[in-house]
Amino acid sequence: MQLASAQASQKPLRVGVVGLVHSHVNGILGRAKKGDIEIVGIAEPNRDLAERLAKRYGYSMSLVYPTIEEMLDKTKPEAVTDFGRIVDHLQTVKICAPRGIHVMVEKPLAVSFDHAKQMEALAKKHTIQLLTNYETTWYGSNHKAYALANTDKAIGDLRKIVVHDGHQGPKEINVNKEFLEWLTDPVTNGAGALFDFGCYGANLSTWLMHNQRPLSVMAVTQQIKPDIYPKVDDEATIILTYPKTQTIIQGSWNWPFARKDMEVYGQHGYVNTIDGTRMRIRLKEDKTERTAEATQTDAPATDPFAYLAGLLRGETKPDELTSLENNMIVVEILDAARQSAKTGKAVTLQKPMK
Repeated sequence: MQLASAQASQKPLRVGVVGLVHSHVNGILGRAKKGDIEIVGIAEPNRDLAERLAKRYGYSMSLVYPTIEEMLDKTKPEAVTDFGRIVDHLQTVKICAPRGIHVMVEKPLAVSFDHAKQMEALAKKHTIQLLTNYETTWYGSNHKAYALANTDKAIGDLRKIVVHDGHQGPKEINVNKEFLEWLTDPVTNGAGALFDFGCYGANLSTWLMHNQRPLSVMAVTQQIKPDIYPKVDDEATIILTYPKTQTIIQGSWNWPFARKDMEVYGQHGYVNTIDGTRMRIRLKEDKTERTAEATQTDAPATDPFAYLAGLLRGETKPDELTSLENNMIVVEILDAARQSAKTGKAVTLQKPMK
């Protein structure tokens, strides 16, 4: 019996891909032969896009179906990974949850708190995993920083968190046309840089603060490049206030270079991440700042798809950064930030209904 169980656990997870218009889909298409997952079907109505990616990654067009329903009926996946528009995440969950199919979406979870609440209700009703994937979840540096700040309590009580995310702009870095079209539309993406990159800081801050909701959310957005991005913001700063901590989130399509880093300051020390592995640390006993390296083993898995397979096979523990609880708070923050940027006023978060 033990041998049979071990063999069963090694079977690839049957995964369906919903949508190809988010360029993060390259991550799963480019690593599908590792053996832990098997792409059994793809739902994508844009045949031209599906054929272009099939030529690049070598999958058969027989895997491609025009609708999610047909793909699920014909291929019977255990889970789906959603690489569609953020506004379509709700529809994916509406279709998958009643069938008992687990869902992992790309960040952020939803375009609005209303959508997020509907998704949460469906996930709980049908007992499925509803996960949100962030690149920064798989950074060893973030997990080592968390351990220093929260597990070891090496820097004292947290006082300030500063998170920087973004790049020169989606058009400037030449994202594909299908991605650019919806990413720069406030209806399909929720906002511009505010949602695209503000979500990372909201996710990390919520994690570092043990899923504590902030007291208030204040945001300022700008259109520095309205000729390129006429419909959405390209510059966003969000300030979250907690009883004894403040978080500053800087999401931008105007950085001179791509970046995903954060600074965590405590009463008597700090830890700053530079990238996925490198860090700068100064503790109370240190006379000067020192550098440190994190490894991939500090993160919960090498990538989101290895994690998804391990989680659904019971081989790994749930990670807080991808969790539904964390990401409900993230969308609540983003929704409030969008309102604040529009009105010019801070938004006070009400206590949740019991």
